Amino acid sequence: MIVHHFEDQNSLLNQFMAEIRDEVIQKDRMRFRRNIQRMGEILGYELSKSLEYKNKTVKTPFGTKDISIPSDQFVLCSVLRAGLPLHQGLLNYFDHAENAFISAYRHHPDGGDAFEVIVKYFAAPDLNNKILILTDPMLATGKTLENVLKALKEHGNPKQIHIISVIGSKAGVHHVSSVFPENTHLWIAAIDDELTSKGYIIPGLGDAGDLAYGIKL
Repeated sequence: MIVHHFEDQNSLLNQFMAEIRDEVIQKDRMRFRRNIQRMGEILGYELSKSLEYKNKTVKTPFGTKDISIPSDQFVLCSVLRAGLPLHQGLLNYFDHAENAFISAYRHHPDGGDAFEVIVKYFAAPDLNNKILILTDPMLATGKTLENVLKALKEHGNPKQIHIISVIGSKAGVHHVSSVFPENTHLWIAAIDDELTSKGYIIPGLGDAGDLAYGIKL
């Protein structure tokens, strides 16, 4: 897997990262969602530099102009519910993309630290020969994306897979690298060193879904 890690590069990503991590600022759910969305826009722009392009002649009121535009069809696939703000940020730029959504959650069968990831809902178009962009803001253990990959196989074989994440752990990035195709690209704003025994990123930012949409039962 090819990892594009932006934490050590000076850009506005760092400003938005500081705000989504800040336990005071993140209490403003609307700002939290908007910051995640803006980070999706920035990461989507960076991703766009790696794509294949074709020439298109555009007619203006005063003549014509040749412009390079992306040549592939895209599918944006987000993990519900935490992935929705990130999805919208990407959709702001990849506005011609098809869309897919999948629900994946952690189930702790005995109430302890051990968990399994359960997928219950999945809606997606045909993925054959398309660029698949997976969005999951928190790449903790990597097990969620592993299960998403398994579910996606029923919908075709993408030309290439890109993963967009806001924060990941070193362990999660390593796990995803081991299960996804070698030519997969990961675009990620920050990678933290540790995980808790329950699989939460340290220092991370908390539960992205709860911060965006409220605490669930």
